[in-house]
Amino acid sequence: MNKLPTQTRAQILDLLCEGLSLRAITRITGVSINTISKLLVDAGNACASYHDEHVRDLPCKRVQADEIWAFCYSKAKNVPEDKRGQFGYGDVWTFTGICADTKLIASWRVGPRDVGTATEFMQDLAGRLSNRIQLTTDGHRMYLEAVEDAFAHEIDYAMLQKVYGPDPEPQRRYSPAKCQGSQRLRVQGDPDEAHISTSYVERHNLSMRMHMRRFTRLTNAFSKKIENHVHMVALYTVWYNFCRIHKTLRVTPAMESGVSKTVRDAEWIVGLVDASAPMPKKPGPKGPRKSKSN
Repeated sequence: MNKLPTQTRAQILDLLCEGLSLRAITRITGVSINTISKLLVDAGNACASYHDEHVRDLPCKRVQADEIWAFCYSKAKNVPEDKRGQFGYGDVWTFTGICADTKLIASWRVGPRDVGTATEFMQDLAGRLSNRIQLTTDGHRMYLEAVEDAFAHEIDYAMLQKVYGPDPEPQRRYSPAKCQGSQRLRVQGDPDEAHISTSYVERHNLSMRMHMRRFTRLTNAFSKKIENHVHMVALYTVWYNFCRIHKTLRVTPAMESGVSKTVRDAEWIVGLVDASAPMPKKPGPKGPRKSKSN
């Protein structure tokens, strides 16, 4: 089977994680869009497995969680009647949990913005921690049940409820509403009020929009298939944790948290892809050669 050189595949993965669209990468590298899409699927599967296996027993003390909006196939108002209500058509939310000290993405989950997805996300986060943490989320009510289900009472949990002013004028509808203040609400345990914040995870939402073209607003680069959307988030998470040097930390988040001892690169991710690829089947024994009949 033909396979692109490691250097070319690494270049494609780097470009995907630097915010380029599939067609832009095709123009730069000369590789067909179908080949790039296939590489994204393979890399997404490999990265999801690697994150699930290796991002464990984390010594985090403070975690911030939030969810970021995107859409798949089309905007919710434009979804055809026969596809309405099906996940993967319309609004899609990506939940992320970030260690406030190491900036590591400890857990993520893609799904609807509901209690079910929030619970799965919190259960996954709880299973990756080695000790009790202080958790901060926004004021969405779905987190109350999700955190209780995942952590019971073994957590110091608080909500940061922001108060916004009226929506901007119609001609400025893409400008955010002005934040007029915030309220810190203790929910469980004894959270330190000085560390009740979602600043780091909200800043990371911007990084996600900058590094994944599918999250960029007002473009036609949005995901057309939910599976590819999930693969891109999986690829970005491993790239961000293990390959990207954090400007403030001057090391990768994985190194700061003790998960990795060295800076990785896209060629390392290509190695993960190759290692997870199924072994080629060996040709079976040839049978006796048939003689031609006269």
